[in-house]
Amino acid sequence: MRLLPHPATEDIELTEVLRALADPVRLEIVARLSVAGELNCTVAGDDLGVHKSTASHHYRTLREAGVVLTKQEGRLKFMSLRRDDLESRFPGLLDSILAATTPHARS
Repeated sequence: MRLLPHPATEDIELTEVLRALADPVRLEIVARLSVAGELNCTVAGDDLGVHKSTASHHYRTLREAGVVLTKQEGRLKFMSLRRDDLESRFPGLLDSILAATTPHARS
């Protein structure tokens, strides 16, 4: 299994994380990962309503911002949230954002 390039924990910047999470498609991907733990890119992108190349762009943006960890095994790529890294850099941020995206938080 090969790990794709990611920023080190201490190099994750708040502005980049927020920029990555500002897009509704990327926010949906993060919400799915928060429930599933780890997903391959094909499953994570199901029913997003975007072309495969656009989904790949979103995955790369999340990885480069330090939000997700992406591993490649053969032709498949697997993503998971960098929850511990984000929590150590910005305590409570990810949980707050995810809580605000749930339907009960909008009512």
